[in-house]
Amino acid sequence: MAAARWGLAALVEAHDREELDRALDAGAEVVGVNARNLDDFTVDLDRALELVARVPARCVAVAESAMATRGDVERAAAAGADAVLIGGALASAADPEAQARELAGVARRGR
Repeated sequence: MAAARWGLAALVEAHDREELDRALDAGAEVVGVNARNLDDFTVDLDRALELVARVPARCVAVAESAMATRGDVERAAAAGADAVLIGGALASAADPEAQARELAGVARRGR
């Protein structure tokens, strides 16, 4: 990938099994699995975490969207996520710093 020439890695996002397969076939090393369907904006965390579990161990798996509680982050870790993308939970928190502390520190579990 062109990003590697600059010492960067591209995060390739997938929403379903077909997109995940395409990302992996293209050589993606960092795969984001979005729980939000960008066509209708519904959220299905269970489906997303099933896809996270399918990301090969050679890749970095990022669980995206619907990460609002420590329990959500723990579920993502249990599914094999190496990282989570958290936006809305921090943006809407009365105390974003406290919210970040609440969500941080969940151990990776591997795939």
